[in-house]
Amino acid sequence: MPSFVWKGKSRGGQVQEGILLADSRTAAVATLRRQQITVTSMREKGRQLPLLPRLPLRVNMKRISIFTRQFSVMLEAGLPLVQCLEILGGQEENRNFKAILEAVRTDVESGASLTDAMSKHPKAFDRLFTSMIAAGEAGGILDVILRRLSTYLEKAVKLRGQVKAALIYPTTVIFIAVFIVYIILWKVIPIFAQLYAGLGGELPFLTQVVVGASNFIGRWSIFIFIGLVLIFFGIRYYHETYRGRRVLDGLALKIPVVGQLILKVSTARFCRTLSTLTASGVPILDGLEITAKTSGNAIIEDALLAVRKRVEEGKTLSEPLADTKLFPGMVVQMINVGEQTGAIDQMLSKIADFYEDEVDAAVEGLMKLIEPLLITFLGGIIGVIVTAMYLPLYSLLSKIE
Repeated sequence: MPSFVWKGKSRGGQVQEGILLADSRTAAVATLRRQQITVTSMREKGRQLPLLPRLPLRVNMKRISIFTRQFSVMLEAGLPLVQCLEILGGQEENRNFKAILEAVRTDVESGASLTDAMSKHPKAFDRLFTSMIAAGEAGGILDVILRRLSTYLEKAVKLRGQVKAALIYPTTVIFIAVFIVYIILWKVIPIFAQLYAGLGGELPFLTQVVVGASNFIGRWSIFIFIGLVLIFFGIRYYHETYRGRRVLDGLALKIPVVGQLILKVSTARFCRTLSTLTASGVPILDGLEITAKTSGNAIIEDALLAVRKRVEEGKTLSEPLADTKLFPGMVVQMINVGEQTGAIDQMLSKIADFYEDEVDAAVEGLMKLIEPLLITFLGGIIGVIVTAMYLPLYSLLSKIE
């Protein structure tokens, strides 16, 4: 029989702790409740539980999506809440998420609501998640809310995957190309430079430029690497500041083709999130605030917070959205129709479906555009290097003739 190390408070508020033998954690908590002790923490002796509160690590959205879908199915099947958490925690392979689920289950067993228990772990359950759980608990429809939430998360994971797919190919090709060019300039060009130096004569201008670049890289490689690392972390730090995030996110929206893709992704995310929240009974003002914080772009976040302020003053949703000049006219018109018919959540869901399909088409078009551009760019660089190295040979051959 396992032993459980526990801490708790008596009915008079006195802190107590001890070790209890029990068949399971649930049985241990029940025993202590009969003794009028409210459990604040409990772990099985010999099995160290989470260092989560001290080391909060973000859990992958796909893992959260799978958990939510399984949780909703279990609740719909009639399993008790604590038993669902126990089963899901026991089968979870990710140690961080497993520790979170164990902590949530312990809090729920101790009498906390599921919302309060999950709110302690914002790296796994963000405000959108906990707001919908709160709405589900308040309305007694937690299984329905979890089903909607799982659908939302699955679509969000798909959308994020599409964006990543659009970025992986060009990023990988550019990285490999830069590495190959670096090796050529660092190791190959110096051999040609020594050969031409031994032959004497003045090198063509293009060859001088390439040899100069090779000498620069050979001499300052370590400083170039350090400089690139510092630039990377400098940009990252700047992006974390209030002004920096708005400057860089604003520039991202202005990049040809890519900016339109970002806007379509943000529009789909905004509509899907707000639709899910309003359909679940979350007030529109809270929904707009949550949606703004999960938009992924500071410019769009500021625009949505401005929209929220005007809605709070009594305006309709569509009017301030139109004034932002960010969202397409079709989105504003459909939201206006949804407001007039009282089906705003359904209209937002249809807009989200449309723009998710638009993202599919945009990603496919971006891939078709990037491929020839990359080939032209790489071919141009290699062509310049090869031409620069063979120009002196042509010059020598013409003199021999």
